[in-house]
Amino acid sequence: MDPRIEEHAKILVEWSTEVKPGDNVIINATPEAHELVVALYKEIAKAGGRVITLMTSEEALRAFYTNASDETLKIVPEHMKAVTEKCDVFISLRSPVNTRGLTNVDNKKIMLDSKTQQEIQAMRLSKRWSLTVHPCQTLAQEANMSLEEYRDFVYGATLIDWAEESKMMYVMKEHLENHKDIRYIGPETDLYASTEGRIWVASDGKHNMPSGEVFTAPVDDSVEGKIYFDIPFLQQGKVIEGVRLTFEKGEVVDFSAEKEEATLKSIIEIDEGSRRLGEMAIGTNRGIKQYTLNMLFDEKIGDTIHCALGRAYKDCNGVNESAVHVDMIKSMLNGEIYAGDELIYSKGKYFYEM
Repeated sequence: MDPRIEEHAKILVEWSTEVKPGDNVIINATPEAHELVVALYKEIAKAGGRVITLMTSEEALRAFYTNASDETLKIVPEHMKAVTEKCDVFISLRSPVNTRGLTNVDNKKIMLDSKTQQEIQAMRLSKRWSLTVHPCQTLAQEANMSLEEYRDFVYGATLIDWAEESKMMYVMKEHLENHKDIRYIGPETDLYASTEGRIWVASDGKHNMPSGEVFTAPVDDSVEGKIYFDIPFLQQGKVIEGVRLTFEKGEVVDFSAEKEEATLKSIIEIDEGSRRLGEMAIGTNRGIKQYTLNMLFDEKIGDTIHCALGRAYKDCNGVNESAVHVDMIKSMLNGEIYAGDELIYSKGKYFYEM
């Protein structure tokens, strides 16, 4: 086994989820992630935890969505609810065989299933949870890399000193919490939101791995202006590009996409909360230097910001409810970020680098 896999597992168990004796751990994984599952079993056992693995795949999900009626999709999976309720730690491993497996599935079915499982998702987020990637041929291909290059990319962003990285992120968090609003300015972009009463979270690898972002939930009816997201992203097996959103009193009042506008429309119209921003964030991981159509990495790219339509995180004092949480990213190399009247990012530098 590549020793980096074992190091990855150790970070997930010791740093991200802090498994302790007696913990019930669930791993949700695809078959391609088997090596990391093996390494995790070793580290979880050493920490004194009990572990089970739930297997999933894109093709299995496609088979379900294609053959399930709307009535079936409205049935709450009580067995998943029960096992989630009983667990202490939930670790999700992404290592797909086919990232386009759901491309031709009716979006309405996926959204209906997401809505049905909203309570289970909220329960999962209340646990010690972590989401990560195990390098595979499919993700390497999406990133336009060889598998060897992709492994180096993943571990270069993941196997770092997270305790040290965390210190600088908390400097950013504390600085932002000294102000009551945030504003993004750039090409086709001038977006404002109040953050009064909200908490900025330093995402330092305790959940997403790798991580490297500082985020909050904006005051729901305060978002005003427009924004252009220039980095493509993958959603429901489809690549959405060139998203433009306009907000008034917190709601999307106009939208367009250069590619897959129909998919964007289906996301915005899923429920009342999907028309509002549940998250505004600043990417800080300078070890991630290019987008790879994998949001786990792409939203953390240094010199970017991202926003998410839909569900807000309770950790931020967010209140927006939705069946979805869809992130979209914008490069800020030609932009500026203001907190209050203070310029906190400009010309590729954060305030602590100026």
